Amino acid sequence: MGIKLAHAMGAHVVAFTTSESKREAALALGANEVVVSRNADEMGAHAKSFDFILNTVAAPHDLDPFFSLLKRDGTMALVGAPSMPHPSPQVFSLIMKRRSLAGSMIGGIPETQEMLDFCAEHGIVADIEMIRAEEINEAYERMLKGDVKYRFVIDNASLAV
Repeated sequence: MGIKLAHAMGAHVVAFTTSESKREAALALGANEVVVSRNADEMGAHAKSFDFILNTVAAPHDLDPFFSLLKRDGTMALVGAPSMPHPSPQVFSLIMKRRSLAGSMIGGIPETQEMLDFCAEHGIVADIEMIRAEEINEAYERMLKGDVKYRFVIDNASLAV
């Protein structure tokens, strides 16, 4: 959703992924560029080039490689909530370039309504995989294995009445 929203707002969107296999999907969502974060050359090509990074990753990971991509006075906002803490970033990466680390949760009702209105105006919808109620156990196992592309949604018509 972050890629779709940023694209609709007119931003030049660079998506980061750890997997080459997700490059085409990110471009299809509206990214202008895709960087495989495990590729040092791709990361290095963007050194000190971003004003803002929206980090949506909900798994603990090293933030330092991403801080090196921020310009002076750049900000990284964390919106993913990992179950374990991220490794602490190198302090000098923050203070020497006046970089900021911020966090954000969901907004209140007015902000949520504004976002929904924006999505409606721009035809932005969530990508989902519809499942039947009886597939919930299989879906759960797939989630544990990381075999979920977006989000599962249970088809209400499949619920027992």
